[in-house]
Amino acid sequence: MKGAKGKGAAKRDTKDALKPVDDRKVGKRKAAVKADSKSKAKKGKAAKDPNKPKRPPSAFFVFLEEFRKTFKKDNPTVKAVSAVGKAGGEKWKSMTAAEKAPYEAKAAKRKTEYQKVMSAYEKKQESVADDGDEESDKSKSEVDEESGQESEEEEDDDDE
Repeated sequence: MKGAKGKGAAKRDTKDALKPVDDRKVGKRKAAVKADSKSKAKKGKAAKDPNKPKRPPSAFFVFLEEFRKTFKKDNPTVKAVSAVGKAGGEKWKSMTAAEKAPYEAKAAKRKTEYQKVMSAYEKKQESVADDGDEESDKSKSEVDEESGQESEEEEDDDDE
């Protein structure tokens, strides 16, 4: 009996030794599954329309357009984009509402222009979609007419 206990203890030790290896394999499988689900999610997204108008910049980005020019003149050695962004952000925060007003006005003007362009774009998209729907409606009605004619002919054959 002692021999049997010894063998059982040895088996338990080997099982314990194998557990971390098995866990690692399971971990790898889980990671592979996650990668597959991410790729499926990306494939499911609708493609972006290249003709769609870009959103207008906010007042801060309108400010940054001008700030970049002056910052590069003052600091020609600084090449990092992050440095320009940080300096612009600090300057924007320190500005008063009166100093920000011209940039906000430019941003509002760009927003109204964007809304006009966007409404024209949406109308164009609707007309393109309507054209596609009309064609499909025609094809459906043509199919219905053809099937209806066939059924009438079949009825005529039955009468004879």
